Amino acid sequence: MRVVLISTYDLGHQPFGVASPAAWLAARGHQVSTIDLAVTELPTEPIAAADAIAFHLPMHTAARLAAPVAHQVKQLNPQARLVAYGLYAPLNADFLRQLGIPTTIGGEFEEALAAAIEGRPASGVFLPRLPLLPPDRSTLPNLGQYPHFRIGDRALRTGYTEASRGCKHLCRHCPVVPVYDGVFRIVPRETVLADIRNLVAAGAEHITFGDPDFFNGPTHAVRLVEMLHAEFPAISYDVTIKVEHLLRHRDLLPFLQSTGCVLITTAVESLDDRVLDILAKGHIRADVFEALRLCREAGIPVSPTFVPFNPWTTRDAYIDLLRTIATSGLIEAVAPVQLALRLLLPPGSKLLDTQEIRPHLSGFDPSALLHRWSHPDPSMDDLARAVLRLVWTEQRRKADRRTIFSKIWALATTEPLPEDADRLPRTVVPYLEEPWYC
Repeated sequence: MRVVLISTYDLGHQPFGVASPAAWLAARGHQVSTIDLAVTELPTEPIAAADAIAFHLPMHTAARLAAPVAHQVKQLNPQARLVAYGLYAPLNADFLRQLGIPTTIGGEFEEALAAAIEGRPASGVFLPRLPLLPPDRSTLPNLGQYPHFRIGDRALRTGYTEASRGCKHLCRHCPVVPVYDGVFRIVPRETVLADIRNLVAAGAEHITFGDPDFFNGPTHAVRLVEMLHAEFPAISYDVTIKVEHLLRHRDLLPFLQSTGCVLITTAVESLDDRVLDILAKGHIRADVFEALRLCREAGIPVSPTFVPFNPWTTRDAYIDLLRTIATSGLIEAVAPVQLALRLLLPPGSKLLDTQEIRPHLSGFDPSALLHRWSHPDPSMDDLARAVLRLVWTEQRRKADRRTIFSKIWALATTEPLPEDADRLPRTVVPYLEEPWYC
């Protein structure tokens, strides 16, 4: 069969979630082509000729962008079998059916996706242990067309891979949880290394491990980067690790640095212990500072992420967050959009089961694919909108992070910036040239 796999958006990475099933389907004898709409237009010919077309929906933005594309696809090829897969496919099954996509697959999707394309029933969440193959990236755009990873003045071509999928933890706001519900699956090390070899051969100078948490399986992770560094000592990498894992596995941080880790992203979300408890993050405010200290001692920059606008964050708490960032040497480390993000409540969010969120809900918005909520202080919703507008405007102007931070501070308060903020050294914090994280 002629199969087209479509990615609408994947955080600026060459989409692993398209390349992995491409290998699986090709091994079953299908003729596979891939389309990444983040860097190319929708081509007419392969869509019109396809027997089956599948949309990868790993995140909220990707799911929303799929709607107009699905309409185009159905006009070009009304007979093709349509499938959606990825974290946000089963969460939005009703919406996708209205678009004419009857089959939605979540979890470990490769085998079920092949079944659906071949005409066998396959909707739902699937969590088997699959014998995963090295991804097939042969029909994707080359790495040079994607955002680069910047370390100072160097812009490195970046390859994205995954050493594990799912997560052991049950953070209530996380989109992984409604699908995996605490299940964690490793990708065999040889499969990951084969993928990295192909990425390096394609020009990758840096590797991003996109695991929800690289230390869900610390033994697996350590052995993998040990093998990576032995084979490619000049290749750097970055990972995502929970605050509680940074504390629990502090002895491994120097090892990560010695094998080429140049950045750790960690989901701090809030510095308010009540909010952290509602989100079931597994850490408290004091843990954040200890984790930052440990990473600095190990010589690895940290990029914290946040959900600063939620129903429980007051203006004073938001100002405290900004002040803490300013006085802790984190202005360069925090992407400005992280100071603008509003709590997302997609279908299936575990937060919907909590007493704390219910007074703030105003119903499900099917056009936005989320449950709407309002802050008890309307000025906080106004501030959230103002900060988001500011961030996007300033990023289009290519403003630096300190400039944007200063303007966010001025929106939030009339107080002067803390004096310590201007005295801190301008440290080099690596980052991907793609500011979004949702």
